[in-house]
Amino acid sequence: MILLIVSCLSLLSCAPVIRKDLMEASVRDFSMAELQKKPEPYEGKLFVFGGLIAKTKVTPKGSLIEALFVKVDSQGYLKEIGSQQVRFLALYPKEKGILDPVLFQRGRQITLAAEFLGTRKGKLDAMEYIYPFFRIEEIHLWAERKEYYYPPYYYAPYFWGYPYWGWGYGGVPPWWW
Repeated sequence: MILLIVSCLSLLSCAPVIRKDLMEASVRDFSMAELQKKPEPYEGKLFVFGGLIAKTKVTPKGSLIEALFVKVDSQGYLKEIGSQQVRFLALYPKEKGILDPVLFQRGRQITLAAEFLGTRKGKLDAMEYIYPFFRIEEIHLWAERKEYYYPPYYYAPYFWGYPYWGWGYGGVPPWWW
């Protein structure tokens, strides 16, 4: 019984974050900068990639995400942010629902399967910017990373080791002050 549970969990842990049929039909290893410069040959193709959300807003056509491009591996898991620091726009159509800006907020990570529609001109702060523009087929919002503070090991009390019983490693008993 334990072997069955372990094998099921190991199979589930290797599952892609985007549907398998979309993963197989998509392009994962590409240059977002190339899409930005020469969009025509890529229009209508399906891509799977990741992003770090800059902002999300709800529009009459659907939810629009602006994000920083991040490459993904063969399962859709995000790799490190590389030297390609290109932003993109991705529209989640209103017919599929909305992406709440409270959940899809700045700093959250996403993996998405999306069709490339071309480029859109916009502003990045005060600068004119050309955004690669996508229509989202499927999206995965990654869990928020929580930072925990762990005190350094030498502050933890140790209750062994003569002559410092209960004073921690390297601690000085109060009668030596």
